[in-house]
Amino acid sequence: MQEALDLAFPFHGRWLVQNSPADRVPSHGTTAFASSFAIDFVPVDAGGRSAPVRFRTLVVTEPPQRFPGFGREVLAPVEGLVVAADDGQEDHAAHRGLPSVTYALTQGRRAAAGWAALAGNHVLVQTRPGAVVALCHLQQGSVDVRVGEVVRVGQEVGRCGNSGNSTEPHLHVQALDRVDVEQARPVRVTFLGSLPRTGEAVGA
Repeated sequence: MQEALDLAFPFHGRWLVQNSPADRVPSHGTTAFASSFAIDFVPVDAGGRSAPVRFRTLVVTEPPQRFPGFGREVLAPVEGLVVAADDGQEDHAAHRGLPSVTYALTQGRRAAAGWAALAGNHVLVQTRPGAVVALCHLQQGSVDVRVGEVVRVGQEVGRCGNSGNSTEPHLHVQALDRVDVEQARPVRVTFLGSLPRTGEAVGA
């Protein structure tokens, strides 16, 4: 088994862990696109909450700007070379409650369009041979690095958005063994030496 790639947390503030490989593998219910060990982080307020849930939340979509973490800084979790950077995709409405069911029914169409359609706006950082870190669902127009640039740990690379296959603003992180995501194998990750579980709040 390949040694896990240890990362820094790619953000400031409090974030809620979702779909952690500490709880199940594949973490997102599929092995497609080398996502077996992917993990999601949802930005929350000081009380550990995302956007408040109201009756309208259950029946209609919501603008991503309503969420406290939309636009929050996303940082490089590792030093390395930027090998891909995309921020041209639109931040779409958030889907919770009944709208999330309808949105789930269209996931196959997005998957058929390829990994980039699922990832939305993203940055890929190659840290060593056989290790590429993907930061996904970034805010449109927020990517602050370019292909060929060397980034340091903690450097801002973009902002949290709701692009790609995303029901609410969050950050999807996964590691791969090569730049070509379609052909890549997943690489296990840890954060500061451990792997948080689903439902755990992390960060300052």
